[in-house]
Amino acid sequence: MSLPGSSAPVVASDEVADALAAGRPVVALESTIIAHGLPRPRNLEVALELEAGLRAAGVTPATVGVVDGRPMVGLPRTALERMASGDGVAKASVRDLPAAVATGASAATTVAATAFLARRAGVRVFATGGLGGVHRGAAATFDESADLPTLARTPITVVCAGVKSILDVAATLERLETLGVTVVGYGTERFPGFYLTESGHTVDWRADDPETVAAMMAAADGFGLDSAIVVANPLPTAEQLDPVLHDRILDEALAEADARGLHGKPVTPFLLDYFQRASSGASLEANIRAVRSNVALAARIARAWSPGR
Repeated sequence: MSLPGSSAPVVASDEVADALAAGRPVVALESTIIAHGLPRPRNLEVALELEAGLRAAGVTPATVGVVDGRPMVGLPRTALERMASGDGVAKASVRDLPAAVATGASAATTVAATAFLARRAGVRVFATGGLGGVHRGAAATFDESADLPTLARTPITVVCAGVKSILDVAATLERLETLGVTVVGYGTERFPGFYLTESGHTVDWRADDPETVAAMMAAADGFGLDSAIVVANPLPTAEQLDPVLHDRILDEALAEADARGLHGKPVTPFLLDYFQRASSGASLEANIRAVRSNVALAARIARAWSPGR
């Protein structure tokens, strides 16, 4: 179903549109993790598993992507398979959407583009792995993810495992504060570190149940805020990547990136790939565990939020 009001309409699947119209819970999922974040065929397996888990919890999944120039909220199985093949699938942030639509391209959406498109379709809850943020050395390079300014102007609740630990976490938290993005620790006052249970930084607010998050969403609406709520959901300690291994690999990866003269956009995929190889896949498994946990929590929040559940 195409949503009106734009020459480049967002297309919601019938399943998603029907759920939204009835006030039933819906959770958005990004497609970059399918096309560019996980190896084949694990990527499609995880994508289908996450959607199946949401449906089992009574929640409609809304995986977001651009297919042949059509921004879609709720990808059909055939589109998920195309995303998973990776062949000719670009990576699109918000700035890339006009070009992808105009050229009829297919693109997997980042956190920023997923949040933007999902909110245009009326979806209020979004689950992902880790947010982008301020890159190390950004004082000289101005390298900062588009996730941050997009969340500052998109009223959606994002459940994540913090920001990717390869980034400057302290600077990212400062930017989120400056941008007016609400950050809430779920069951904790410690900000999680993506692969790690905690990043070494604190958060000012915590929520211990989905109903509290839903009440925060309602309060934000009452104030007319147009910024996101970030729900930081840590991995249990037993499921995190070994912290000593993490710190050693991070130091090695940063040194290798510097030696190769990598800057800007190529840095993040290089570092994540380095982590996967150097940890013999342990970082990949920690990433998948984090996404599963975030999707499960997002389902509970969506049920608490949606009147038609």
